[in-house]
Amino acid sequence: MRTCVGCKRRALIGELLRVVAVAGRVVVDERRRLPGRGAWLHPDPDCLAKAERRRAFPRALRAPGAADAREVREHVERTTTHHEPGMSPGSRGSKEAGRPVMSQP
Repeated sequence: MRTCVGCKRRALIGELLRVVAVAGRVVVDERRRLPGRGAWLHPDPDCLAKAERRRAFPRALRAPGAADAREVREHVERTTTHHEPGMSPGSRGSKEAGRPVMSQP
């Protein structure tokens, strides 16, 4: 379990993006292997906006000065535009409203 720096809610690691500071920029660590202190964020534009408004990235990453989160913003926009509004990436479990996708025997 980790805490999102935007909304402050706890979530499973698989539901959050790990971000790290690299040369004054905040970048997404997709493989979760980059060195350094990481922060966790829901891949949601609202959580990103809250984190930027609160100046959470420099504080969570212990980075001096302002952190440029442009790459994180682009990543979140890219991943959310591929999904229907209101649906999380893993919630495509139904073909039609209320009818679950059935596997073939």
